[in-house]
Amino acid sequence: MAARLARAHGEDVDRARDAGLLHDLARLYSADRLLRELAERGLAIDAFERANPVVLHARLGAELARERFGVDDEAVLSAIRKHTLAGAVMSPLDAIVYLADGLEPGRDFADRAELADLAARDLDGAMRAMLRSSIAYERRNGRAPAPATLDAARRYGAVIPEEPDTA
Repeated sequence: MAARLARAHGEDVDRARDAGLLHDLARLYSADRLLRELAERGLAIDAFERANPVVLHARLGAELARERFGVDDEAVLSAIRKHTLAGAVMSPLDAIVYLADGLEPGRDFADRAELADLAARDLDGAMRAMLRSSIAYERRNGRAPAPATLDAARRYGAVIPEEPDTA
């Protein structure tokens, strides 16, 4: 999916494929292991990450790609780091890998095919739609969206769904 989106948007297909293949290196690690391995590397862990350690697999995955596979291309490492939460600063490659992760054919949600089609035509439009969808999903399920995801939504000009009324 990352390679297809890169090709559609004139981005480096090899970089997208590398990031796509390596993005989930630490996805199956336990919360304790994710926290421990980031701490061992001296990497800061913010309050959101500490409360939701699964998101750390993206940052640790970039470190593992560097350490175990010799990846030294900062663009690829950035795309791996941002594939889960996005961020205020996103390169086209970052956006491609974020979208590919959320829209790959194995995902099963109502608008997946429509969003994948949009992603092939309009990278920024797809980012707006995916970020809106992600934030709404988290809020519907009683969870606060990640600060980085909210930053990305602002960066792309996504209208952020209102928080549900708890009164």
